[in-house]
Amino acid sequence: MSSTNRRSFLARGAALAAVPAVAALASGVATEKASASTLPSYAPIPRSALGPAVNAQGFYVGRVERNLYWVTDATYQAAFLTTRDGVVLFDAPPTIGHNLQRAIDKIASENGVSNRVTHIVYSHHHADHLGASSLFGPNVTRIGQIGTKNLLASENDPTRPLPDITYETSYELRVGGERVNLAWRGTNHTPDNTYIHFPDHDTLMLVDINLPRWVPFDSFNLNEDVPGSIAAPEEALAYPWTHFTGGHMGRIGTRDDMALYQQYVNDIIAGVKLALANVDPTPYFAKYGDNEWAAVKEYQAAQVTYASAPVIKKYTGVLAAADVYTASTTFTILESVRLDLGVGSQVHA
Repeated sequence: MSSTNRRSFLARGAALAAVPAVAALASGVATEKASASTLPSYAPIPRSALGPAVNAQGFYVGRVERNLYWVTDATYQAAFLTTRDGVVLFDAPPTIGHNLQRAIDKIASENGVSNRVTHIVYSHHHADHLGASSLFGPNVTRIGQIGTKNLLASENDPTRPLPDITYETSYELRVGGERVNLAWRGTNHTPDNTYIHFPDHDTLMLVDINLPRWVPFDSFNLNEDVPGSIAAPEEALAYPWTHFTGGHMGRIGTRDDMALYQQYVNDIIAGVKLALANVDPTPYFAKYGDNEWAAVKEYQAAQVTYASAPVIKKYTGVLAAADVYTASTTFTILESVRLDLGVGSQVHA
């Protein structure tokens, strides 16, 4: 198996593991078996969106800068910092799982440093980024925003032990002569998402906002606060950094990647505002009469097509999966522009 095919195969496997509901449907009540001939086709993934090939164990680990490293299974990412007092791990995605320690062991062996994880920093509370935290046992100091602790306490998931150290707006972590700055700047993807800045390593980690060279996952990454998520790239770019870790997919990013993602979102917003002004609702309500949900469904589908079609055309071949998820992201942004910003709202005369 070539390294490219292996990467693709393992990435698909990781993606399936990350969405257990899909796997359950595939093996449960579904009555029709999918086949390559019946599944839809999508545009090829640009090579610029692909990261390095994973190894036979299903992971890749590489240096970001100096003693800061990143590890990926081509679908999820984590990072770790080696220090004279041990290793600080940033997130623990379950799809990477035990490969986190294997990646740390590899780097520690090559560099003659400790492989003992002493701290885990939580980016936010979601299980797909923290579900392997419990693998590192109870004698690890876990750090997260106060909202992360509160949310984890309510979810009561033993795979994600509560943070031992919390902060409200900012915290400087100092371990083994290294420093990392953590900051909460308001709700975006979740109410507790943390900006993780490595000032001595020229790196920013901000999870589930920008997936470098990919469009967001379904429905604008399922962001809980759409305006806050739209604003997050500007906040990120205000930090000094060269390297970016977004928590997903197989490559780390650059400032140009962040600017490209920001332009993509701005193009969707511009298209949505045009759609709200130019798509006439009359035909839809005339056809469906008393069935208002049918009228609204088809009217909004027309708005989404109007707004998303030019964006899909512009970014296909530039951002991976532009033809897969742009429409669902457009719908989410449409609703936010309409409801949060009041664009297109009309007062009855």
